[in-house]
Amino acid sequence: MTLRVLVDANVLFSRTLRDWLALIYLSPRGQLYTVHWTEDILAEVLYRLRRRHPDWNGQKTNAIRRRIAETFEGGRVEDFVVDGSFQGSDPDDRHVHAAALACAADIVLTGDDGFVGEGVDADLLPYEVLSPDAFFVLADDSAPEIVAEVTRDQTRYWYGRHGRAPLAQQLEAAGCPEFARRVQKHQSNLSL
Repeated sequence: MTLRVLVDANVLFSRTLRDWLALIYLSPRGQLYTVHWTEDILAEVLYRLRRRHPDWNGQKTNAIRRRIAETFEGGRVEDFVVDGSFQGSDPDDRHVHAAALACAADIVLTGDDGFVGEGVDADLLPYEVLSPDAFFVLADDSAPEIVAEVTRDQTRYWYGRHGRAPLAQQLEAAGCPEFARRVQKHQSNLSL
């Protein structure tokens, strides 16, 4: 079964998380999940990138937006209704909840603690809310051969460009310590 995953802006904002999400998604071994997004989510990603990198030219932000939209092209959620059913504490997450309902998401992938904070009964949600670390661990549990393949490809890429492949450190810095350990284990099994 392919999971339907709505990805929040705080995940797509991180290059490390965005890359792993895309590379696992694009694996020729099969598709574990489909990725869903909205223009509102992408607008927030671009806003945050602009704040972090005020000197970037427009071509850089346009390229990131284009790559996200093209990579996950079939997952755009175009219409959703913010209906007041969101239980979370952050009103800015209402549109994410509404989009998750509209695309019948199995998972909302977010680093936002307010999404499941106080006052939210997770058992009443029609989707599961997962952090990036929990999501990628689930991917590794479900298809370790895909994660191993992506790890191999990422290791080769980083060695080829930088002479080292600090994948685990990058994942830890992106808030994925358990997945970082798993990637490090996959790397230790490589024969390059």
